[in-house]
Amino acid sequence: RWKPASNREEMERKSAALLDQCPTLVLSSITEEGYPRGCVLVKVSNEGFQKIRVSTGTSSRKTKHFLANPKASICFYNGADGVTLLGKIRVLTDPKESDLYWQDWMIDHFPLGKNDPEFCVLEFTTEEATIWIDNTFETYRY
Repeated sequence: RWKPASNREEMERKSAALLDQCPTLVLSSITEEGYPRGCVLVKVSNEGFQKIRVSTGTSSRKTKHFLANPKASICFYNGADGVTLLGKIRVLTDPKESDLYWQDWMIDHFPLGKNDPEFCVLEFTTEEATIWIDNTFETYRY
């Protein structure tokens, strides 16, 4: 049985801790036809749950979607606890920004390394969080 949250800061802290436990997440874009399209991606970095970054190819469908429409959703969970975020994506292709998030395992996807023209980072900024943690449900706007 769910109960309303009593402390916003506590719910936000638990959400950030939950994200720290999740190496993968689902990032959804909006297709050319207006449908949501979710992709499972490895999280590259995060600042709480306010900023989340993943890497992908500059020619990927999701990158094209976000260049046309930056609206996005991210979902992550562990056990019965889960968070759904709404926000916007910024595509980072400038090496001064994207190089900060390069990780060695990415060489399998970008054989030219962090200078591969196909390498980019998608940076998500949260505008709304719907949180279900410890049987407590709440939605917050930012």
